[in-house]
Amino acid sequence: MTSDVPAGLSAEDAKLMTLARGARGRIGSAQGAALRDETGRTYAAADVRLPSLSLGALDLAVATAVSSGSRGVEAAVIVGATPENPPDFAALRDLGGPGVPVHLAAPDGSILATVQAGE
Repeated sequence: MTSDVPAGLSAEDAKLMTLARGARGRIGSAQGAALRDETGRTYAAADVRLPSLSLGALDLAVATAVSSGSRGVEAAVIVGATPENPPDFAALRDLGGPGVPVHLAAPDGSILATVQAGE
């Protein structure tokens, strides 16, 4: 029997992967992100690029979590980010601290790297 959970991910983080890929795919953005807060709630977002507003997927997922009352982050997944070109983790560190594990993934869901938000 094969597992639907990508190698290197827990079942909970695999859910984040699905959410991040879905957010990215819905609008065809460069990146999609999802995070799980300290209560287990999940938030997903894609890059927003408008003439008057530009937000990265991770920043938007963090902002959505904060506006929903989250006070911490357990983990995050970013689809479309690479170890060579990671997003800015400042907002994620502000909410979750420097030790939050962040899975960087290719559009197909394969894990490229797992880093800490403080790196």
